[in-house]
Amino acid sequence: MPVLAGAEPFHHEGGEVAVLLCHGFTGSPQSLRPWAEHLAEHGLTVSLPLLPGHGTRWEDLRITGWQDWYAEVDRALRLLCERRETVFVAGLSMGGALALRLAAKHGDAVRGVMVVNPANKVHGLAAHALPVVRHLVPATKGIASDIAKPDGRELGYDRVPLHAAHSLRQFFQATDRELPQVTQPVLLMRSPQDHVVPPADSARILSRISSTDVKEVILEQSYHVATLDHDADRIHEESLAFIGRIASALGKEPGLGKEGTTAGG
Repeated sequence: MPVLAGAEPFHHEGGEVAVLLCHGFTGSPQSLRPWAEHLAEHGLTVSLPLLPGHGTRWEDLRITGWQDWYAEVDRALRLLCERRETVFVAGLSMGGALALRLAAKHGDAVRGVMVVNPANKVHGLAAHALPVVRHLVPATKGIASDIAKPDGRELGYDRVPLHAAHSLRQFFQATDRELPQVTQPVLLMRSPQDHVVPPADSARILSRISSTDVKEVILEQSYHVATLDHDADRIHEESLAFIGRIASALGKEPGLGKEGTTAGG
C-alpha cells in the first residue's frame, strides 16, 4: 500500500548531535514532523521513521506486532550511532515507550530521553479481554486527533485493530519491566487533559526509571497529541534546551542553526 500523503518518514543530516523520534500507535511521522523540522533547523541530525503497519490503512497494522515496531526504531538508532557519537531518543505516546525501551536496552549509546505523553498501559478496549476479543472483533474506534487546537489534525487511523492492540499491551508490559534500566537524563512532557493516556502513565514511568536527572514539564494548553497542539513551541524549546545542556556537558556542540546560533539559543 502507498504511504498516505504527509505520513512519510523524515530524515535530516545535520551536525554531530542526533535525535531519533518515534511516533505513536496508529499515528504517523506527521504527528512529530514540526518537532523534527525544528530540531533540524537548529543543526541537529534527525531521524523520524515510519513504523511498520502505519501510515497506510488500518488493516496493514493488523498484521504487525510490537516486535516489528521496535525493530524499526532499533534499526534507526543503530544507524545513527554508527555515524554520530551523541544520540538522543524521543517519542510521543507509544513512541515514548519505544524511546524508553531503546534507552533501557542501549545504555550509554543513548545520551538522553525526551517523551511527550508517554504511554505505559492499554486503557479501555476491555484490555484484559483482548486475548479473546481480538479473535471475534477486528477493530474498534480510533484514538487519533486528541488535540485542543481547533484546526489541529493528526494523520492517524480511524480504527484500532485489536490484534495490534493486544500486541501493544504485551509491549507495555515488557517495557514496564525494563524501566529500571533507564538511567539517562529524562525530559518528560505531559498534558493534564489527555483523553488517550492518563497522567497515571507518566507517574508510573517516573516512579520506575532509575534516572537521577529528570525534568517534568506540564503542557497546560494541550491534549494528547501535544506536538501538534498549543504547546508545540514549548516542546521545541524545552527539548532544545535539554539537548543543549546534556551535549555541552559531554563537550559536544549541539549544532548551529540557520542564523548561526547554538541549539539552545
